[in-house]
Amino acid sequence: MEEQPIYAAFVGETLIASGPLESILPIVKAEFDQNASTLFLIFEEQSGRQVDFDLRGALNQVVARALPARPRSGPGRPKLGVVSREISLLPRHWAWLEQQPNGASAALRRLVDQARKREPGEQRARLAREAVGRFMTAMAGNLPGYEEATRALYAVNRAKFEDLILHWPRDIRAYVQRRAEEAFRPEDRPQTTIPEGWRLAP
Repeated sequence: MEEQPIYAAFVGETLIASGPLESILPIVKAEFDQNASTLFLIFEEQSGRQVDFDLRGALNQVVARALPARPRSGPGRPKLGVVSREISLLPRHWAWLEQQPNGASAALRRLVDQARKREPGEQRARLAREAVGRFMTAMAGNLPGYEEATRALYAVNRAKFEDLILHWPRDIRAYVQRRAEEAFRPEDRPQTTIPEGWRLAP
């Protein structure tokens, strides 16, 4: 089965739901139905990017709008998170793919998954730091120690990072700690600079 993206939904400083879209949307929708003015902040965990969903209408309408929202140009399987997009390959590449078990799409997914598993720990840690940094910018930008914690994150200074977020709101702190596990891999080399374009102060 294809790996589904995981999302986390916050209302203020409180984490109200975490999991695939099918599991978090009913919870978010129920909160919305009680108070349509509720401000939700929903994050895609792998990238740390904030996403928005149209919560109007019945739950089945909300889910139907959310799942196919990704680009589609072919049959795809949106309920499984499978997205159909155009790619360009040479004839020899297509010929090889067409000979693979279960078709070209399945072969390409296997190749991508295998490549991801072979990614060096340093690269995975860098991507994890960037994801945590995006989340912190959105959720912790006004919290005490934010700037110092961001610097500690990119310097891979776990002890200082943990100390700086110690008094942050419980759910935000717990989420950041969980998502930062990959960012503090023992074999990773310290990165002392913050990626270009990132802001420290809101």
